[in-house]
Amino acid sequence: METAMATVNQAPFCKESRSHFKSPALAQRCGVFVTRASVAVEEKIRTKAAVIRIGTRGSPLALAQAYETREKLIKSHPELAEEGAIQILVIKTTGDKILSQPLADIGGKGLFTKEIDEALLDSEIDIAVHSMKDVPTYLPEKTILPCNLPREDVRDAFICLTAASLAELPAGSIVGTASLRRKSQLLNRYPSLKVQENFRGNVQTRLKKLNEGVVQATLLALAGLKRLNMTENVTSVLSIEDMLPAVAQGAIGIACRSDDEKMATYLASLNHEDTRLAISCERAFLEKLEGSCRTPIAGYASRDEDGNCIFKALVASPDGTRVLETARQGPYSFDDMIKMGVDAGEELLSRAGPGFFDHSLTT
Repeated sequence: METAMATVNQAPFCKESRSHFKSPALAQRCGVFVTRASVAVEEKIRTKAAVIRIGTRGSPLALAQAYETREKLIKSHPELAEEGAIQILVIKTTGDKILSQPLADIGGKGLFTKEIDEALLDSEIDIAVHSMKDVPTYLPEKTILPCNLPREDVRDAFICLTAASLAELPAGSIVGTASLRRKSQLLNRYPSLKVQENFRGNVQTRLKKLNEGVVQATLLALAGLKRLNMTENVTSVLSIEDMLPAVAQGAIGIACRSDDEKMATYLASLNHEDTRLAISCERAFLEKLEGSCRTPIAGYASRDEDGNCIFKALVASPDGTRVLETARQGPYSFDDMIKMGVDAGEELLSRAGPGFFDHSLTT
């Protein structure tokens, strides 16, 4: 029996730096960002049939998330610690196969989930581990997504060798990002900067491009860098006010077949309810807007100091010339939070007016 194994190991980046957040000056002395975060190795293990087969993409980050899922399953169910009881299967998705085109040009929805969902429905795997921001607002028939792991830091990280922040980048500097959400908010606040679109690839690939001078800076999800133990690459962290995150950023979702009670029971033991409710609120907002990779949309639900939900949301034109924002506050409960997400979506649709999203879709 074969199982895909992965380690997420990282050699020390620079003797001068042991802290998580390194200054640009120190980065210059060290001369290069860490780009090597994981090695995938295939081993053949002869054992009885796996109890749980986990389906995942093959990127270092996706594998880190699959292994986090495996560790949590073993911690909650010690019988799964037996060798071969949990198998991790790598599935290549459309989004992984086509790197030469912007995501918006090759489908928009389900680019990183379609083939994994098909494997789940064909019973080739038992559960599917997804980055929630890649999951369309609809789920394939006969599948459910009953589990969200505890959410990581939702903020975006600024990475640069020559400046400490976006504000310090000289006019005309090129920032690489494949995200229209990041592009629109960036250009809205810093119109003198330029954006290289289709800055795609895994974290290691993007850092390599940055090292080679293809761009002067880039923005990455802090959650992914934390899961890869690569936070020493971070120059600074953008506040929620400066860069509202993508819907469901930092969250891992785990799906199974709707008729598989055994897997549903396993996943119920891992679910983090606060995260599930926040993601439900954000996805209700996204669904109302029928958002895609061609529409800059951001949304973030969190608890305030009184335990209530605060939901912040925005839509924008891709060039950043028009950004519409709104917020809601209410009880931290499923029905109330779904209502907040839907209501915020309805408001922004109304304020945007006819043609706003059509324009976004064709820009």
